[in-house]
Order: sequence, then structure tokens, then C-alpha cells
Amino acid sequence: MFTGLIQTTGTLFHRGDTQVYVRWEAASLPPALTDVDLGDSIAVDGICLTVEASLPDGFVAAVSPETLDRTSLGNLPDGSRVNLESSLRVGSKIGGHFVTGHIDGQGHLEAAIETDNAWKLSFTVGDRRIARYIVPKGSIAVNGISLTVADCSPSGNWFAVAVIPVTYHETTLQHLRPGQAVNLEGDVLGKYVDKFMGGTDNAPAGNSVSLEFLAEHGY
Repeated sequence: MFTGLIQTTGTLFHRGDTQVYVRWEAASLPPALTDVDLGDSIAVDGICLTVEASLPDGFVAAVSPETLDRTSLGNLPDGSRVNLESSLRVGSKIGGHFVTGHIDGQGHLEAAIETDNAWKLSFTVGDRRIARYIVPKGSIAVNGISLTVADCSPSGNWFAVAVIPVTYHETTLQHLRPGQAVNLEGDVLGKYVDKFMGGTDNAPAGNSVSLEFLAEHGY
């Protein structure tokens, strides 16, 4: 479990088709990443990866065919900058929202526009399975960054976020170019609500929550 608050960035290198090596600047690491050990979970551009080897200047993690197929990881060239966040620890502050590190799919940057005190980034989403979880003022993780949806189309196939300068400059958002793919993870709470409202194909039979059910039980 993560929060979507990026702790630092690193540089990604592929080791064949089954591993990646992420290198960082050890001298500037935040405390949460100074004691990385075998088996730890680290979100790399929002993708939850398991550490297979801890190195003085980074770590090695395994990647599965599913990860390469569903995320942008397989298409990132060696030397790409990636966002990094260690897993949430008991008692830690939750400043973003609950992020699982399980990517739903990809979207694409449409435009990045600088305003007086923020950056407005807009994205397109081609997959309805992702778009259904994008709602106004809802939470979404873009390359692992917890962001609030400022605006979106009714279907969710387009959305925009407002990004403060510190987030823009301290993450890989500054390197995105129009048309570039990003990893998207919808709010996990919204997924469970959607399922129990009968909005998904695998909704539990006889257990869906309707407006009538909520009214009957005092909601």
C-alpha cells in the first residue's frame, strides 16, 4: 500500500525481459528509502515492484509479462527517470490517498499548460475500465502520483488535474510530452463501491447496493 506522495526519482535500466535496475542518488535519499531490503515493496512510476536485490545505489526488481503488458514499463528506454515511493508503514502520515500499486491501464498526456501558480495537465483515457473510475474531485494516481481530478468528461475518457510547482518539478511530470503514456490507477474505494452497486461484470449476485437499499437502511 502506498499514498501517492513521491519520495524521490530514480533512473531505470532493463535487465533482459524479467528484471529492472533502478539507480538513485544515495546521498539525497529520504529516510524511508535508506534501508531497502530484500522483499520490500517499492512503487516505480506507480507500479508495485518487489526488491530482489538491494544495492548501494539502488535496487533490482522482477517484472512479469502482465506488468510489461499493462503498464508503460516495457516501453521506457534505459535511462528514463521514474517516480519512487516506499510502501506505507504503520503510523505514517497519509497525505495523498490509498494507492495499491496495481495499475489499471494507461492513459496519454494531451497537454501541459503552465498557469500563474500551477500546471494544468490533461490526459486521454482509451479504456472504459479505467475511465469509469474518473470522477470530478476524485483521486487518481498518475505514474504513482496522487492527484485530484479537476475536470473530466462525463464518460471519464478525458480528465485534467492541477499540479502545484513542487509536485511538477520534483516528479517525472516535468519530463512528460504530449502523446506520452502514463500509468493510471483508479481509487480503490471507488472500485468496491462500483462493484457492490452492480456496475461491474463480476458484481456479487444478490448483494448489489441500490439507492432503495441505502434509503431503507437510513442512508
